[in-house]
Amino acid sequence: MSQPEIPKKQWAQVIQKTGGPVEYKEIDVQQPGPDEVLINIKFSGVCHTDLHAVNGDWPLPTKLPLVGGHEGAGVVVARGELVKDVEIGDYAGVKWINGSCLACDFCQQADEPLCPKALLSGYTVDGSFQQYCIAKAAHVARLTKDMDLAAAAPVLCAGITVYKGLKESGARPGQTVAIVGAGGGLGSLAQQYAKAMGLRVIAIDTGDEKKKMCLEQLDAAEFVDFAKSENVVKDVQAATEDGLGPHAVLLVAVNEKPFQQAAEYVRPRGTVVCIGLPAGAYLRAPVFETVIKMITIRGSYVGNRKDSAEALDFFRRGLIKAPFKVVGLSELQSVYDKMVKGEIAGRYVLDTSK
Repeated sequence: MSQPEIPKKQWAQVIQKTGGPVEYKEIDVQQPGPDEVLINIKFSGVCHTDLHAVNGDWPLPTKLPLVGGHEGAGVVVARGELVKDVEIGDYAGVKWINGSCLACDFCQQADEPLCPKALLSGYTVDGSFQQYCIAKAAHVARLTKDMDLAAAAPVLCAGITVYKGLKESGARPGQTVAIVGAGGGLGSLAQQYAKAMGLRVIAIDTGDEKKKMCLEQLDAAEFVDFAKSENVVKDVQAATEDGLGPHAVLLVAVNEKPFQQAAEYVRPRGTVVCIGLPAGAYLRAPVFETVIKMITIRGSYVGNRKDSAEALDFFRRGLIKAPFKVVGLSELQSVYDKMVKGEIAGRYVLDTSK
């Protein structure tokens, strides 16, 4: 395919200083390096991580000025001279892992998210809240042309992350998984993947809108409203068929308290998987219950390239249809405002043409 015409300027959302605000402005379009591709971003999902990048409240410095975003789906419009396996015109996605060294122990064992030299989209390098974004060719997600790019965008971080977490949990078809933060962007996708993997879901969140979405749209078996519950631990255990608690717990919440409760209601031999990253939070669990019940507590951090391909294949086959709303790239600040207030059910996706 011939080289498409690439503009010199583009619209982007830029953070000039830690704490924001984000500024919608024109910036230069960059050229890809030898091992990179340039993707014309059509849609980009908005993740809670993007808000952490604005606020700078993780113990990891951000690039400044910074273009955020790491769920970008679009079309390859340019490639470096060393890139042979990505073609101009291919559909591709920009993920959280923008690139890695491919040579360290972790990269060689398919644990490239743990690479000490990993490049993080929308955090240590500019991400997908712009019309044209650069990424290392080895790490871009391969999308097929039958995919709806707006619907695919949230899969590029939220979907891959929760799919990996479910794999890490060891839960088997027919077993029960509790998803904490079930009504949010990660949680809504986690319910879809859990269902596709043959798991029974207990959704834990708060609010009537989220309850309706979880039970009616996402087919959760039970919903526990942590704000209305007088005893979350007992209510979650009671929501399981034998009363012993779920086989696994996926924590995608954005505050600390749920991380302290999960070990109390997971069943003996159960696994608690920590995915959400509340700023400044600590993980605590009762030692007695943890030992006597032989509980496993583990962290799960995004996914490798194989996990990404598998997660996208679930989506391609029509098994993942998590709810999302499309707004213009220019409206990013309003999405952040809703995020801070906890008013988002599902995922917001930015249309870069608006």
